[in-house]
This record gives sequence, C-alpha cells and structure tokens, in this order.
Amino acid sequence: MVFDRITADPARMGGVPCIRDVRIPVSTVVGMVAEGMSESEIMQAYPDLQVEDIRQALSYAAEAVRERELPLVSTP
Repeated sequence: MVFDRITADPARMGGVPCIRDVRIPVSTVVGMVAEGMSESEIMQAYPDLQVEDIRQALSYAAEAVRERELPLVSTP
C-alpha cells in the first residue's frame, strides 16, 4: 500500500509520521477518531486536513499494527 499523504522526516517532528508536510501527527488524527470525532469535526479542528488525509491516517495505523506482534493480556 502506498501512503502518499503520510510523511516521516527526521528533521521534522523527530521523524514522527505526519499528514503530508503540515506537521499534524498521524497519531493525533487516529486519536481523534478513537475519541468519536467525525471527519467534519476533525477538519474543523485542523482546517489543513482533507477527508482523504483522515482515511489514509487510519489505513497507515492499521498497517503499522499489522506489522508487529503486540502483547495481549490473556484472561483466566
């Protein structure tokens, strides 16, 4: 999958993956979605964002989780 709206530059934001070059971290956008904010609410908070930026941030996060094993707590 190609993430043409996500950038990671060590000279910006410490290399944190961001939306395009606007210095809005992918984690910020994903967190807003997790809190229940709608796309329109997120774009009101960050007018530089576009709907496709939000969708690609979610896809990027899903791919990042897919790439590694995460410890899960087992229930007795």
